[in-house]
Amino acid sequence: MASRIDPCRPNPDELLRRIETQEVRDGRGRLKIFLGYAPRVGKSARMFDEGRRRKARGQDVVVGSIQQNFEYLAGEFEIVEGIDALLARHPHVCLIDELAKDNPQGSRNAHRWQDVEELRDHGINVVAAINLQHIAEQQDAVERITSRRAASCVPQHFIESADEIVIVDVPPEQLTQHPLTAGQLSDLREIALLLAAQVVEQQLQRYMDAHNITQSWGTQERILVCVTARGTARDMLSSGARSAERFHGQLLAVTVKSGDLHREDDERLEGNLDYARKLGAEVHVLEGRDPIAEIVAFARDQRITQLFIGHTQRKGWKFWGQSPVDRLIRAAEGMDVRIFPQTQAA
Repeated sequence: MASRIDPCRPNPDELLRRIETQEVRDGRGRLKIFLGYAPRVGKSARMFDEGRRRKARGQDVVVGSIQQNFEYLAGEFEIVEGIDALLARHPHVCLIDELAKDNPQGSRNAHRWQDVEELRDHGINVVAAINLQHIAEQQDAVERITSRRAASCVPQHFIESADEIVIVDVPPEQLTQHPLTAGQLSDLREIALLLAAQVVEQQLQRYMDAHNITQSWGTQERILVCVTARGTARDMLSSGARSAERFHGQLLAVTVKSGDLHREDDERLEGNLDYARKLGAEVHVLEGRDPIAEIVAFARDQRITQLFIGHTQRKGWKFWGQSPVDRLIRAAEGMDVRIFPQTQAA
């Protein structure tokens, strides 16, 4: 059985609070996105509910764009059309529906999402709504599930710049009436959840990079399996794949070639790496005289959260050198290290 070491990690809630405080201090407007993973899930209604709550708290809220079927809200919110008018009005919060729409020809910005960027640059907070199908990098995946493709889209890097993403679920009473099947909705929802996790990951990484925080911490599990020619490598890879699937994380495999291997060992190593690829792992082959230093440097660069290693008591095994496990654990501060008893080659 594998043993596990759990070093202390940064508290994610505390880091997110620091990010928010820093952005307020920098004067950039915040962006909150209500993301629908399918049409007709109520993302626009949730956005306007957010506007009502903020208005009730005394914030100055205006509508910058609106769907035709929400025009009845005109009496409830002030509607300000056009980027110049919005900048002149300078509300505390601007509601932007149909985020993927293009602007009329001749507008200063070709796309509505570019208007949002300009509003934020001027310190205006934006609450917006969009469906998953309108995110450019997700269109292929959505089309495979629904056989439909949206005509307009926004780049994913814009979505990843958001300060907060709220996934809008299909109301239970509408599940049987929705045009998509339960299986399609489930697949789309999983994509949306992963995207939302990436947004938080980007926020934390930007903050950690700006403040020289080196711990390998993330909102998504990133599992790195250290592969050798040993027989336990496949058990480690299988365990890593199960963990990656359970946590909707990513699986990586790495080996360090620090010298010539016997032909049989080299064939076993290549077989283990092929097995990693079949499991969907991202495989990396490193070179260096100090395997532990190479692995730890690679793990930090890849923001690894879990590190799987094999350990053998066999004397003279030069791959790890003297006291290898203790040395790796000390060097891998901020990662969870799982140690698997290592057997002889299969």
